[in-house]
Amino acid sequence: MRALILLLAFGLAACAQRAPQDDSLYRALGERAGITRIVEGMLLNIAGDARIVRHFQDIDIERLRDKLVEQVCVEAGGPCTYTGDSMEESHKGQQLTPSDFNALVENLQDAMDAEGISVPAQNRLLARLAPMRGEVIDR
Repeated sequence: MRALILLLAFGLAACAQRAPQDDSLYRALGERAGITRIVEGMLLNIAGDARIVRHFQDIDIERLRDKLVEQVCVEAGGPCTYTGDSMEESHKGQQLTPSDFNALVENLQDAMDAEGISVPAQNRLLARLAPMRGEVIDR
């Protein structure tokens, strides 16, 4: 997953500078437990996605899950600290394409749908994660 996220994950200094001032999105996502279910659902979706699953081979999925949960939690305004690598560092040498990034986002959206996350909350999270796109594509 490191190859794609970081979506996310999902920019460490940028995350700190862009962190929301309230926790309403964090609460809308179901707090830490809800975010964990969303991330796990996304990873399961990716495991079945022939478009991008190859990017996740030989990845420590448990570590990736933990870092993505931290990252989404921070981006959503939760009481978390992101302890992973920057997005640029995580994706260096991966040569990810816009199609790869879009596939990951689709898997994230499907996971949020499965958790019953409202479309406005989904859009708020995606807007928070969108700036990371340039940090992961063609690195």
